[in-house]
Amino acid sequence: MVSLLQEIDTEHEDMVHHAALDFYGQLLATCSSDGTIRIFNSRKNNKVLTELKGHQGPVWQVAWAHPKFGSILASCSYDRKVIIWKSTTPRDWTKLYEYSNHDSSVNSVDFAPPEYGLVLACASSDGSISVLTCNTEYGSWDAKKIPNAHTIGVNAISWCPAQAPDPAFDQRVTSRNTAVKRLVSGGCDNLVKVWREDNDRWVDEHHLEAHSDWVRDVAWAPSIGLPRMQIASASQDRHVIIWNSNADLTQWTSTVLHTFDDAVWSISWSTTGNVLAVTGGDNNVSLWKENSEGQWIRINYESGTATQSKQSHHLRNPQQQPQQQPPSNKPVMSDSERSSNLSNSNLSHSQMSN
Repeated sequence: MVSLLQEIDTEHEDMVHHAALDFYGQLLATCSSDGTIRIFNSRKNNKVLTELKGHQGPVWQVAWAHPKFGSILASCSYDRKVIIWKSTTPRDWTKLYEYSNHDSSVNSVDFAPPEYGLVLACASSDGSISVLTCNTEYGSWDAKKIPNAHTIGVNAISWCPAQAPDPAFDQRVTSRNTAVKRLVSGGCDNLVKVWREDNDRWVDEHHLEAHSDWVRDVAWAPSIGLPRMQIASASQDRHVIIWNSNADLTQWTSTVLHTFDDAVWSISWSTTGNVLAVTGGDNNVSLWKENSEGQWIRINYESGTATQSKQSHHLRNPQQQPQQQPPSNKPVMSDSERSSNLSNSNLSHSQMSN
């Protein structure tokens, strides 16, 4: 069942684009078109602990690192910069690193699983992806770029879990899969791409084609020991698609979760990987769960029950999907598009229980 826990006035002076809780659910970071990031204590009156200023444009997204590295937050902005912040106390933050080697807006950032070290992936409208790796011994950063990752621009990035499918389910799962770093990205070329690190470079491993418009978000599901992996993708074509891999990640199949009433901007998996939250241009948040028959069902907000979506189906031929008019020429992730349905600078918390 889903219930409203609290509503927070962020006191931002412009549109709020993203909000993220830290690993322990104690600190809440928000970012806005006013160019600032705000940190709240979500367990003590939701008061603003500090305001971080360093960007010269709208801040699109924030991401927390694993706490084994300390209290570290990354932010990305229309100003083409990525800033990594570190705190000594909840109120005292400093710039740990600033990366400004993109030629256009940086739209998405995501920290890698902690098993890989302190590593951050960044997606930009210049069409490239950057992977920033911290040498914790010397305090320096190494940047590697994937050029021309997506035509026109990259909108979203997400890391593959470090834990591979359980070999107890399928003997084809090998230790090789556990050591390989992978990323998934979504772009303005309507594609979802899976990238694999190979000998210190990144290889385009799979092109996943099913969307007919810009892919606005991608999310790699947490590994829960099943002999497969899952990726969710959300698009301006109003579809959310679930991609399922085979055991050795050599093949992917797609299922349309639902066709929504408007473009879908954002998706997020629960910690256990069994519930997907979806939000978009219809100003609604919906929660979806896969049943034992592999069908995606929507969780009813009021009753706590789940109802099957009649539109959930497997794609046999993605090219037969209805085509929409291409989007008009406009900057990737404009202010209004990045709003994440948070109006009047107010932010709401929801809690899920199964």
